[in-house]
Amino acid sequence: MSDKVKEFNDYRSKMNEKILDADNMVIKRLYNLDTNTYADGALSSKTKEMLGLVSSMVLRCDDCVKYHLEKCKEQGVTTTELFEIFAVANIVGGTIVIPHTRRAVEFWEELQK
Repeated sequence: MSDKVKEFNDYRSKMNEKILDADNMVIKRLYNLDTNTYADGALSSKTKEMLGLVSSMVLRCDDCVKYHLEKCKEQGVTTTELFEIFAVANIVGGTIVIPHTRRAVEFWEELQK
């Protein structure tokens, strides 16, 4: 795992632990709902992660993009598929998504190491 990927995952884990340790019922339910949303159902978890990636890119959330990129890699998304995902995100979101695509490609490369 590259240093950039490890740094992202370590920070995310540390902060999620602090947030969940606050024992706020609404936040815990939201986290649970988020986890369950991406489970296999009528749509595969792979498809749901690809949808999550497009949505994250359109919403321009770099942390979310990194998270879904890693999940897409775990689900076996190929680089060819990834660039089709990027194409959809850029068509839906417009040219403002291009900088996020650049950072997504950079993080995808880190995930390949």
